[in-house]
Amino acid sequence: MKIFAKIRFFWGAIVIALVVGLLMIPLIALFNKHKGIIMHKLNRLILFFLGGKIEQDGKMDTDADMYIMNHQGIVDIIAMEALQTNHLRWVAKKELFEMPWFGNLLKFGDMISLDRENKAGLVKLLKDIKESKEIKSRAVAIFPEGTRAKGQSLLPFKQGTNMVAKKLGLKVQPVVITGSKQLINEHDKTGHSSTIKFHFLPTINVKDTEEEWFTTAQKEMQKMIDYEHMHHKRSR
Repeated sequence: MKIFAKIRFFWGAIVIALVVGLLMIPLIALFNKHKGIIMHKLNRLILFFLGGKIEQDGKMDTDADMYIMNHQGIVDIIAMEALQTNHLRWVAKKELFEMPWFGNLLKFGDMISLDRENKAGLVKLLKDIKESKEIKSRAVAIFPEGTRAKGQSLLPFKQGTNMVAKKLGLKVQPVVITGSKQLINEHDKTGHSSTIKFHFLPTINVKDTEEEWFTTAQKEMQKMIDYEHMHHKRSR
């Protein structure tokens, strides 16, 4: 059956490339004021063609300034955009903005570029997130692990997210994603039908909370990941 899993992976890759490259990028370039709704609808279309479904546990706090999530692959972003109607501003590494053609999705989408190799990158991140909150009124979505992990354990969270949240006094909602890697596994290049589940944990008002909020949030996210894996055989 592994051959079918490989076929599903490449089918998924083709679907994502075609919808993003031929529909999403041109449409948000032409109708930039409506880019949010365009992205939501087309990501739902992608998920449908991939054979993915979404479940939600808990409520997304629409007053949150930032959502911190575990990260397994591109399906995390597709499913999050398909699930909700907020116009999120995703933080992505600078190299993705420089990709031929597909980098335009991030540029036209007005996402946040992060240069990890530049010490000034953190200053720019602070400025961009402040702008998102105070001027654009767009919540920020970020993967504090900083990269895609292979196993069930969360990688250490990057302290830049912690620093920015403290400096700006943000309201931060942790979100745990399970099942996305089952749909499209970018490490093994396999694909299967899957239900992607989002667990929205309680929002943390960083301005009024304990100093170790960031460590506590990571522990609570790991507990949920472990629970889903142990009781429902759902990997992160």
